[in-house]
Amino acid sequence: MPQYEVNVILNPNLDGAQAAQEKDIIKATLERHGAEIKNIDDWGNRRLAYPIQKDPEGNVVFYTVEMAGGSNAALQHELRLRDHVRRVTIIRDRPEWRNSKKKK
Repeated sequence: MPQYEVNVILNPNLDGAQAAQEKDIIKATLERHGAEIKNIDDWGNRRLAYPIQKDPEGNVVFYTVEMAGGSNAALQHELRLRDHVRRVTIIRDRPEWRNSKKKK
C-alpha cells in the first residue's frame, strides 16, 4: 500500500487534555478508514505563515500512514468536520522525490 503524510493543524487554544482527546479521535478516524499508522510527529504549537481563523499559531501534528488511495477524499472531509481541526492536508509520500539528485 502507498504511504501518505496526513498533516493536521489543530486549534492552538486547546489545553493538554483537549488536545490529547482530539488527537485520539483523529487516530481512531484514520484507523477506521483503513490507515495503518507508522509514525506520529507532534510539533506542538507553532507560528503559522499566515493566520487561520484569526489565529497566528496552530498545533501541528504529522501522521505517517499506509492506506489505500481511494479513501483520501472521505478521510479529509471527515477530519475537516471536526470543530478543533483548522487544516488537513494529505500528501502521498514518493521515495523517488526524496532520493533524487540532479546529475550534471
